[in-house]
Amino acid sequence: MTRSRFRKRIEELLQQADIAVGGGRPWDLQVHEDALFGRLLSQGSLGLGEAYMDGWWDCEQLDGFFQRLLTARLDDAVRTVGMALSVIGVRLSNRQTVGRSRRVGRRHYDVGNDLYRRMLDSRMIYSCGYWNEAPDLEAAQQAKLDLVCRKLLLAPGQRLLDIGCGWGGLARFAAEHYGVEVVGVTISRKQAELARELCQGLPVEIRLQDYRELNERFDRVVSIGMFEHVGYKNYRTYMSVVDRCLAADGLFLLHTIAGNESAYTTDPWIERYIFPGGVLPSAAQIGQAIERLFMVEDWHSFGPDYDPTLMAWWRNFEAAWSELQGRYDERFRRMWRYYLLSCAGSFRARYNQVWQIVLSKTGSTRVYRAPR
Repeated sequence: MTRSRFRKRIEELLQQADIAVGGGRPWDLQVHEDALFGRLLSQGSLGLGEAYMDGWWDCEQLDGFFQRLLTARLDDAVRTVGMALSVIGVRLSNRQTVGRSRRVGRRHYDVGNDLYRRMLDSRMIYSCGYWNEAPDLEAAQQAKLDLVCRKLLLAPGQRLLDIGCGWGGLARFAAEHYGVEVVGVTISRKQAELARELCQGLPVEIRLQDYRELNERFDRVVSIGMFEHVGYKNYRTYMSVVDRCLAADGLFLLHTIAGNESAYTTDPWIERYIFPGGVLPSAAQIGQAIERLFMVEDWHSFGPDYDPTLMAWWRNFEAAWSELQGRYDERFRRMWRYYLLSCAGSFRARYNQVWQIVLSKTGSTRVYRAPR
């Protein structure tokens, strides 16, 4: 197939999403390298992302581009041999073993606390905010933390386990505002170091530890934005760990990004550059993992709130670039922009979801009514 035919095929596909090559709208594709079209057909989404990092194409409004692309399901239209082989490999192996799971800590969460300090809110919450009545990112993240604590019915004297505690934002908030003792675990060395510093003087213990190593009792368990790193072969193991750590009358809140369909791999560009080993769970996979262990008390969906969260992070990142560029090069800047804005577009297209699920142990007689 000649280059002109490659271009024609890509243009035909993009027309289905109301995206034009060389058009004048902010979501249209501006091509700087003619070899882009063949690269897209042979490499799919991996080629699309890498070509953007290489400067082969631009788009004034990447979030709008991805919203249209994913609404039209063009990701299904370009499937490569490499993607098929990746699915086979995932089926045959566990990519989120204790040893392998630490890759995402090194590759993503250890990339630099200076980056995250400037991109996130003052508490460094790296998950979807709750924008129900919030005017800005700071308020949205505080509203989310308070919502989580209220859903867990936290009270002074309780012991809370935070699986995937990040930089300790929730642990600090819960200890300061609800009087609980918190143990937070993370697999990121830099997260653990800064979280310990930020939680000094509070009844908060931060551990560099894999969730599978936990075996002690807690009144409440929470996990925000970590289940996406567990992997479908480990969902049942994860829930079994929570079950053995949670008191008989306790509550567990799971906050996770999720997919509309059961999946076993993630987008190949996201896998290579952002979240190695990550995969989004589905409702069916979560349901199977909790069967005979937990009862569902509440299932709250607010995926559209991730769109303004990601856009706020992108604005913060761009505003801080003059301070960051000494440590991060232009290729990183394009990669990070692509990551934030492609994800914003995916949530705007309702391609991904955000769920907060409150669970109690099977056999509990608690009567629970979820706050909003």
